[in-house]
Amino acid sequence: MRFTAIVEYCKDTGLYVGYVPGFAGAHSQSETLDELNRNLTEVVEMLLEDGEPPLDSEFVGTQQIVTS
Repeated sequence: MRFTAIVEYCKDTGLYVGYVPGFAGAHSQSETLDELNRNLTEVVEMLLEDGEPPLDSEFVGTQQIVTS
């Protein structure tokens, strides 16, 4: 199975934070992107042990917002 994770970098903590949109409980944080990917994979695999989740949303993309 393939899932899309949203990843952000928190300047306050110095950690990468990731989550899978619409997948309750599928979130993690870490000091490196590689570690975050491993953590998220582990979390998703554990959550899938209870069966395939009904996803509340689906990642579509990003948009740039321009203000004056």
